[in-house]
Amino acid sequence: MAFPVDLRRCQVLGLAGTAFLALGGETAGALPVEELLDPANVRVALGLVCVYFGVVLLIAAWLLLGRLVRRAEPPTTRALLLVLAVWAAPLLLAPPLFSRDVYSYLAQGAMVDAHMDVYTYGPAHLGGPLADEVPALWRHTATPYGPVFLGVASALTGLTRGELPAGLLGMRLVALLGVALMAAALPRLARHSGADPAQALWLGALNPLVLLHLVAGAHNDAIMLGLLGTGLVAALGRWPVLGAVLVTLAALVKAPAVLGLVAVVALGVRAGHGPARAVLTTAAAAVATTVATTALTGTGYGWIAALKTPVSPHNWALTSLLGRATATLLTKAGSDLAPLAVPAWQAVGLVATGVAIVVIWKRRGRLTPVYALGLSLAAVVVLGPAIRPWYALWGLFLIAAAAPSTSIRRRLALVTGAVAFLALPSGAPAGTDELVLAVSGGLLAVVVLWQVHLAARAPALGRTA
Repeated sequence: MAFPVDLRRCQVLGLAGTAFLALGGETAGALPVEELLDPANVRVALGLVCVYFGVVLLIAAWLLLGRLVRRAEPPTTRALLLVLAVWAAPLLLAPPLFSRDVYSYLAQGAMVDAHMDVYTYGPAHLGGPLADEVPALWRHTATPYGPVFLGVASALTGLTRGELPAGLLGMRLVALLGVALMAAALPRLARHSGADPAQALWLGALNPLVLLHLVAGAHNDAIMLGLLGTGLVAALGRWPVLGAVLVTLAALVKAPAVLGLVAVVALGVRAGHGPARAVLTTAAAAVATTVATTALTGTGYGWIAALKTPVSPHNWALTSLLGRATATLLTKAGSDLAPLAVPAWQAVGLVATGVAIVVIWKRRGRLTPVYALGLSLAAVVVLGPAIRPWYALWGLFLIAAAAPSTSIRRRLALVTGAVAFLALPSGAPAGTDELVLAVSGGLLAVVVLWQVHLAARAPALGRTA
């Protein structure tokens, strides 16, 4: 856009975006079941338009901010953190957006608090209002989350006495803590990797996906990434044992973070420790942390078997898509092998993931450990059996801190823009009507931004004449 860009304008435009998001979420968000309206309701339609109007404004503000951070004198770290706080503020009290996972978190926390085995039973075993909020697809599914997150969810459920509004606010505050840890870690990781801290914060913390899914959606990925980033900072700061402990805690939220232990070992070797010593120290810290945490939370080791928790049959991961396409072809051919197509492709994806990770770390002489870890987590997302829009942040967070070139960040910015539109604010599958309304909201925002652009150009043209 040709109109002048400064930090204040970016701040205000992004604030307008998240304010519209919060406003639209009041009718079109992932509301408690007793507050849900008929999707054909006019208020829901207006809310959906409002949400995507806000999404486009937020993305525009973020892209304009990207122009500022690429200048010779970018905004300071403190200024960028203030922008993040301002953008996130309207979402603090907004309903959950883009997913109903937060209701599952609360139900699982209540189950732990009631001494139920969450690795054997789904939320339906709990019964009551919290279980009713969980999507039917997951009510009978055991949790895939580790004891660290379940301990947090249990403590929060006990503290809020199972009250839904207080629980939702608590989960959002937990997610905000995770985002704060991410933002605190990024500049240090960037400096270590020879990257620009301002650009790292812009792509890794101020990213619209962080606001849409980690803050507005209150996903536990925020805590996983926050602990992972903090652990890496500790490891590069010559506290390898603390780094291993924090990374293990991240893995005990969600399992993919366990790859961070490889980075802790690599950082230890770079700091001058022998490979054997680095491996043994990291492994000992990880085992001790796992045993102590599991004993403290009292959830047992069922989380190991729960890693096999089935994914949604309609998951749009690459291997799932290929599996369903293959199954369709086999069915048409009259083959009895059709039911094996999806599991077979997912197995191929897991093998490909392992190969990709080995290849990445074999190039560790050219790649910094942080960048290699980011690429490894990206491979897990792309080739794994399950994918959600917020999973894109697993690799993006660390690649933002260590990407060796601006062109890589620009490509990831394009990915961000595309992924931001892949979920409805209600968390439900998209129908034709919802897609039309979403596109209408986005186009309306584009029209408004274009009019602002023309209005800003008019005085300049007048002066030139």
